[in-house]
Amino acid sequence: MLIYTLTSTIMGEMLVVQSKVKEYAKQSDVNVGSDFSEGLSKMVEEAITKAVNRSKANGRKTLRSYDL
Repeated sequence: MLIYTLTSTIMGEMLVVQSKVKEYAKQSDVNVGSDFSEGLSKMVEEAITKAVNRSKANGRKTLRSYDL
């Protein structure tokens, strides 16, 4: 099975909006540490990569919610 990975242009860039993460956390009366958004962004990147691999394995070029 061929595995696709995200490279160069996206890696290292934030995939989440820090202000929205902080706003959401604030609703639960908690603060967001400086490393939280970066860690969350990495999780999002991994989820997208897995979804890309699943859609490609199924012969599709469109990511769908069920690829998550």
